[in-house]
Amino acid sequence: MTSTPKLPHRSLGGLSVSTIGLGCMSLSGVYGAADDAASEDLLRQAIDSGVDHLDSSDMYGWGHNEEVIGRAIKGRRDRVVLASKFGQTQRPGLPNGVNGRPEHVMAACEASLKRLNEDVIDLYYQHRVDPDVPVEETVGAMKRLIEQGKVRFLGLSEAAPDRIRRAHAVHPIAAVQTEFSLLYRTEADATRAVTRELGIGFVAYAPLGRGFLTGAIQTLADIDGRRSAHPRFQEQNFDQNRGLVAKIEAIAAAKGCTPAQLTLAWLLAQGDDVVAIPGTRYLPRLQENLGALTVSLSAAELAEIDAAVPAGSAAGTRYPAGGMAGVFI
Repeated sequence: MTSTPKLPHRSLGGLSVSTIGLGCMSLSGVYGAADDAASEDLLRQAIDSGVDHLDSSDMYGWGHNEEVIGRAIKGRRDRVVLASKFGQTQRPGLPNGVNGRPEHVMAACEASLKRLNEDVIDLYYQHRVDPDVPVEETVGAMKRLIEQGKVRFLGLSEAAPDRIRRAHAVHPIAAVQTEFSLLYRTEADATRAVTRELGIGFVAYAPLGRGFLTGAIQTLADIDGRRSAHPRFQEQNFDQNRGLVAKIEAIAAAKGCTPAQLTLAWLLAQGDDVVAIPGTRYLPRLQENLGALTVSLSAAELAEIDAAVPAGSAAGTRYPAGGMAGVFI
């Protein structure tokens, strides 16, 4: 039997994970139809390639994603750092709700464990902050899950610095997850100032700008599904953002790597506290992303990339207006 390759690892508050993990949201039809059998095969191939950080949520497919992962990791659980999230609630016809009440925390975890067919979740996040519930109460319930042996480490997603400090005072937070890429990094930089101070790891989701930074999206006609609702892809913002990506494509071509690899290498060079969880449904994309681990950037090259896509230069917000109301709070 061929041994599993050992990828570089970094620490999330004491939890060791592969520097590049796999965000699993797209396996539940968010960016187009997904085939469960193909998704399970991709997850197994990711694990066999050395990817041991799988990131899910009870909101992805409203439970579907966790069920797919649960089937895929059977027989491989000892090779996986399993992360999932709670806190978003389904409201048909309306934007998602949020629920950070202690009783919901406990019930959500039980439901996730059942879908995953597992006894413990390695890293459990509050997916979206509930502004109506003190974070101390939410994290207090999450702490009880650790005491019960159902969760090993705690995380927050899209929490602003003050809330991170308050949560960390109740129980150590291992990881904070926020969108972070060349296109969107201002809020991530503010978050990392406090996570670095507190010894908390940083998980960058959407590190490829929801596909924009791969270079695969060349015209408005290439945009489909969920992306069309995001301001960065809409007509009034597209040309400016596409121009930024073109600069990355040129630098990548000169470097002899793909735009995605250059983008991920830049992100990982921001500090040893950063890990990335690019998502994909396709093995070639997964392999391409892992290829970023072999791309080394000099200080001069990092400066060139920063100058090509300065912080704040992307047009359009990270989410539509309704979604922006629930992030970085």
